[in-house]
Amino acid sequence: MFLISRLFLFLTKSADQVAKERSDAYLAEATDLYDLEFRMRKLDREAAVRQPSWMTQH
Repeated sequence: MFLISRLFLFLTKSADQVAKERSDAYLAEATDLYDLEFRMRKLDREAAVRQPSWMTQH
């Protein structure tokens, strides 16, 4: 029953929710403030690469 409920939750989550949970978990693994800042910058750089420049809001 547990497996079925986990499968249902997996199928009902949007791609944005899954990505946010993954990045939140990655940030939560930081060992100190410097590691957290490094991880935040890394996620920002990866997000900038994935999004075309004409889609950015300025």
